[in-house]
Amino acid sequence: MSYQVLARKWRPLSFATLVGQDHVVRALSHALATGRLHHAWLFTGTRGVGKTTISRILAKALNCESGVTPEPCGQCEACRAIDADRFPDYVEMDAASNRGVDDMAALLDRAVYAPVQGRYKVYMIDEVHMLTGHAFNAMLKTLEEPPEHVKFILATTDPQKIPVTVLSRCLQFNLKQMSPGAIVEHLGHILGEEGIEFEPPALAHLARAASGSMRDALSLLDQAIAHGAGRLEEEGVSRMLGTVGDDHLFELLDALAAGDTTRMVTLADAMEARSLSFDAGLQSLASLFQRIALVQMAPGAIADEAERARLAEHAARFDAEFVQLAYQIAIHGRSELTMAPDEATGFTMTLLRLAAFRPEQPPALDGPLPGVGDGGAGRARPLPEAASPVKPAVAAPPVAAVPARTEPEATAPVNRPTADGAPEEAPPWEDVPPASPDDRPVSAEERFASDAPEDDSVKHANRSNDVAGALEAALAAGDWHAVQRVLAPGGLVRELCQHCEWVGFADDRLDLRLANTHKHLIEVHAALVDRLGELVSERAGRKLRVRVEVGAIEGETPAQRESAERQARHVAAVAALERDPFVGEIIERFDARFVEESVRPL
Repeated sequence: MSYQVLARKWRPLSFATLVGQDHVVRALSHALATGRLHHAWLFTGTRGVGKTTISRILAKALNCESGVTPEPCGQCEACRAIDADRFPDYVEMDAASNRGVDDMAALLDRAVYAPVQGRYKVYMIDEVHMLTGHAFNAMLKTLEEPPEHVKFILATTDPQKIPVTVLSRCLQFNLKQMSPGAIVEHLGHILGEEGIEFEPPALAHLARAASGSMRDALSLLDQAIAHGAGRLEEEGVSRMLGTVGDDHLFELLDALAAGDTTRMVTLADAMEARSLSFDAGLQSLASLFQRIALVQMAPGAIADEAERARLAEHAARFDAEFVQLAYQIAIHGRSELTMAPDEATGFTMTLLRLAAFRPEQPPALDGPLPGVGDGGAGRARPLPEAASPVKPAVAAPPVAAVPARTEPEATAPVNRPTADGAPEEAPPWEDVPPASPDDRPVSAEERFASDAPEDDSVKHANRSNDVAGALEAALAAGDWHAVQRVLAPGGLVRELCQHCEWVGFADDRLDLRLANTHKHLIEVHAALVDRLGELVSERAGRKLRVRVEVGAIEGETPAQRESAERQARHVAAVAALERDPFVGEIIERFDARFVEESVRPL
């Protein structure tokens, strides 16, 4: 006995077994049950979603010996004949090969005669958009007022090419593409009935490759069964499809999070050695970044708890802004593969682009601390020398070359201009005494002695004291921008800090207000405020609490200040270029136009 492919063997024979088209089944079932039968139906949708299958089930429902019913018996002679494609009153015509006016005229001439065996004559015209204009015109009158015993079923993958005069004479049903979940569930049911062992991730690969077509999924399932010698394994299916598995993609994300570009290139080379599709790899990578963005912004959209938990681990490693940028890099890298010297080079450069554009991580405690109290100018500035636990190493001149000084030099305070032009006083932690305990000049010998390495515990203690002191001073001054600089947060905590403003600090509690436009940060990530409180307590060296309320911003957030400063720098750069005589000469001589949006301040 010859083998019957799965797409034909498991073709649905009733509305109850049809998958993924509930809206169409509901409408047709109600029409059949109430007897409100139209004379022409138009089914639209991509390939393999059930257009022909629904037309056959509808033909059985109209001609079943038990009567017109939404549940044909499937056992009578009419039902079995339609399933076997030998029912004389059910005619399927391919409009791609019978598209002329003569073909349509011959069909309409036969339509006037009464059915031979059934209750209705059902004409199913597939790919009806391929008919010529004259053929459409020839069928209009009959399509509008057909004989009582004639029903038309039209099917197409391109309804835009069908004349509106035909559309207006039909009931139109748009068949949806199959969801990956529905395909996986149906394939799992078929494999269970067939007694074939499989790994669920393998079915997920087949569902994604099918792109919403159940027929394509069943054809790929036939191929996968043959490829795996009667067993479906994820690795074998991935190799057959040339796709990149999720484990491979998660390895790429681990290397990206660690900044290990060598590992990323090694993984790309491994993909090339396995002849995997780089186009499919970037497609899967973009899809992965999209799912990570969902976990960050709308975790409820991921129904699978196991997948959501796995994605959450990687969502915590990347900022929401970088995930959006990474998604764009992936899809643009995919579109640029055809312009690359070869696909492997294009894929590798896309990975390196992801690493190059990833924002720098916040400095650790053992690195230089950001400056505080400078009005949040957005530039990292080290603490004063006297507040540093270790003096910077400098090249000391010979002892004889160091002039003796009898009195210490006075250090002038540093005044910075504020937004209104008035000088701003230096914050209290910058007004520090001289480094020497007895207020005398330091000789070269003492400087060399001071450069000796200190104990690690002493260094850590000094650094912690400096951070705690700077934080306490910033809290006392009510300067949220300075507090954020001392905290040096990263990830989503930094995102939260950027969009908050200062409310108050009392009784060891820091009160902040989060902008309404970013309230999703604490709604989606409930533990984010606790993480900020832990960071503040760690930097201060004592237990502090943080409370964040959501409301309208009355002052200025760090993000708003940085945006205003960028705009001010841009305005200054534009003004400088407009005053530049060389630029003015070019504009005058070549009738050029000055595009302000193209200016990038240094």
